[in-house]
Amino acid sequence: MHSPFLAAVSGLQFGLESLSLPSLIIAGLLAVLSMISWTVLVAKWHLLGKATTANNEFMGKFRESAHPLALYLIRERVALSPMYHVYHEACRELAFYLVGEEEPGKTFNSRLQGAGRITSSQMGAVQNAMERAVVSAATRVEVRLGLISTVLAVAPFLGLLGTVWGMLDVFAILAQTQGEAGIAELAPGICSALLTTLLALFVTIPSLLAHNFLVGKIRAMIVRLDNFANELSGVLDRQFVDHRSPDESLPSLGAMGTPTMPGFSHSPNQPLASEGKLATT
Repeated sequence: MHSPFLAAVSGLQFGLESLSLPSLIIAGLLAVLSMISWTVLVAKWHLLGKATTANNEFMGKFRESAHPLALYLIRERVALSPMYHVYHEACRELAFYLVGEEEPGKTFNSRLQGAGRITSSQMGAVQNAMERAVVSAATRVEVRLGLISTVLAVAPFLGLLGTVWGMLDVFAILAQTQGEAGIAELAPGICSALLTTLLALFVTIPSLLAHNFLVGKIRAMIVRLDNFANELSGVLDRQFVDHRSPDESLPSLGAMGTPTMPGFSHSPNQPLASEGKLATT
C-alpha cells in the first residue's frame, strides 16, 4: 500500500513528464514570477531588519542625550534609521528658525545659546518637515511591494489558463478518437492541465502569507515613526516655542470716560429737555 505522500510525489513526477508545450511555458512564467516575488520579499525582510536595529540604536542614543539637539550638534549619524532622518529634518528646520543656519557651523553652539524662541507658526513648519520625513521613509520601505501584488494577482490566472488549455487538449483527443480514447491517452493531458493550477497555488500561497506578514511589520514601523515624530514635536515645542500671547486687551468703557459733545452737557441724574416736555404734555 502506497503512502499518500509517495502517491503525490509520483503524480507530480508524472505530471512534469507529461507537460505540453503551452503548460511548460506557463510553468516557466510561474517560476519567474515566484523568483521575482521572493527576491523582493527577502530584500524587504533584510531592509526592515536593518532599519529596526538602526532605530533601536538611534533611540538609545536619543534617550541618553541631555539636550534635544545634542545628537544634531555633534553630527551623530545613524543613516539606516528612519527615526534618525525624521529627527535630522526636524533639527535642520528648527535650527534655521533659531540661528538662520541649517547645518551646525563653528559659531553654531554660541549662537544657539543666545537665540530666543520660535513662534507657533514656525513650529508648524518643523512639524511639516517631520511629516515629510515620515512619508519619505514609508515610501522607501514600501517601494517594489507592488511587484508582489502583481505576482499574487497574475499567478492564479496563469494557472487557470494552463488548466483550461490542458482540458481543451483532452477534449481534442476525445474528438479525434470519437470518444474511444482510454484513460492512458487522456491521463497526460489531464495531469498537465491540473499541474499548472498546482504550480500557481505553490507560487501564490507562500508569497501571499509572507507578503501580508511583511506589510504588517512595515505598518507597525510606520506607526512607531509617527509616535516618535509626535514625541519629538512635543519635546521641541516645550523647549523652543514661545507660547506667550501678546497683550492686546482693550480698555474698559468706564476707563474711557463719558462721551461729550461741544455745547452739550448732561448730568446722568438730570432729565433731558425733550423728556421734560413730554412729561408736561
